[in-house]
Amino acid sequence: MKPAYLVLETGEVFEGKLIGELNDMVGEVVFNTSMTGYQEILTDPSYAGQILTFCYPLIGNYGLNKFDDESLKTVVAGVITGDMCDDPSHYQATKKFSDELKEASIPGLTEVDTRALVKVIRKHHTVKGMITTEPSTDMLKKNGKDVSTDFWVDHVSTKEPVVYENDGEHVVLIDYGYKKSILHALLKQNCAVTVVPYYYSYEQIAALEPDGVLLSNGPGNPMKLEPWFKEIKRITESFPTLGICLGHQLIALAHGAKTKKLAFGHRGGNHPVKELTTGKVSMTAQNHGYVVIEDSINYDDFQVLFKNVNDKTVEGLKHNHLPIQSVQFHPEAHPGPSDTEYIFNQFLQQVIASGGRTYAKA
Repeated sequence: MKPAYLVLETGEVFEGKLIGELNDMVGEVVFNTSMTGYQEILTDPSYAGQILTFCYPLIGNYGLNKFDDESLKTVVAGVITGDMCDDPSHYQATKKFSDELKEASIPGLTEVDTRALVKVIRKHHTVKGMITTEPSTDMLKKNGKDVSTDFWVDHVSTKEPVVYENDGEHVVLIDYGYKKSILHALLKQNCAVTVVPYYYSYEQIAALEPDGVLLSNGPGNPMKLEPWFKEIKRITESFPTLGICLGHQLIALAHGAKTKKLAFGHRGGNHPVKELTTGKVSMTAQNHGYVVIEDSINYDDFQVLFKNVNDKTVEGLKHNHLPIQSVQFHPEAHPGPSDTEYIFNQFLQQVIASGGRTYAKA
């Protein structure tokens, strides 16, 4: 492994050893605090265009398998690790961590002081960076392709509907970059699922005759989807709806709320969330850089259902009159705790209670 560098727009340079393939991408440098589940994290479409730093020092020790990818394509802009194991030991392992980066043409650095890097990110908040063989910020400024503000939802969303047959209620999953585990959670509930592109209109979704709709997670700034806010509002007012992560933000925005960018986001499997109606605290898996602004919520229509215990940010909403609910965290976990898996049960009960019909005049 030859020397390479992570150069930041703020001037800091971190040295390491190159793994994967250089791609000259300039991405937002983010960090994840999870101790396990690097395969699921690496293949989460919500990281599209970002350089992902693993806080846990040892990555790759159990390899990668054929079952735990959360998407068909790895789309991170780069990966930073402290210590990468290139000799994995697990009976299901089919390839090494470094193999995945090479196959996806993604650059990575190992033997990096990730603790020092995380401190820099926390100090500067949003930081752009680039993995390169030249220890100079000139490479970032002159030769790097800035993908941090690209419309990544368009890259990761399905291009045509995909149908998963089942015996239960029919749920349309609007794909903004969904994780496979969300689909599996619905199928586990015996739901039939139709995955559709992010740009589907109310008319196109209504033509599918769904019993419920789920707005998925996905990458980037939710305001990139502003042209579809009216359609999203019409959809949520016509079918029982659950929003997860980006889907949560889109529901809030479609109903008049606002969002803002967090200093360095919530990314990891150890985020405590309090359900305000019961006082119960659950540990959750999260991956987001934006949050709904509490003061912008229309309380005539919505109530805040969940809050983050650490910073008090909004983690979930529930409509006061319609079967609409949204959560900022990932109830399907993978990786992470499954404390809030009951969210899918609640959603299915709302779908069943609606009688499989639209309940509002669209």
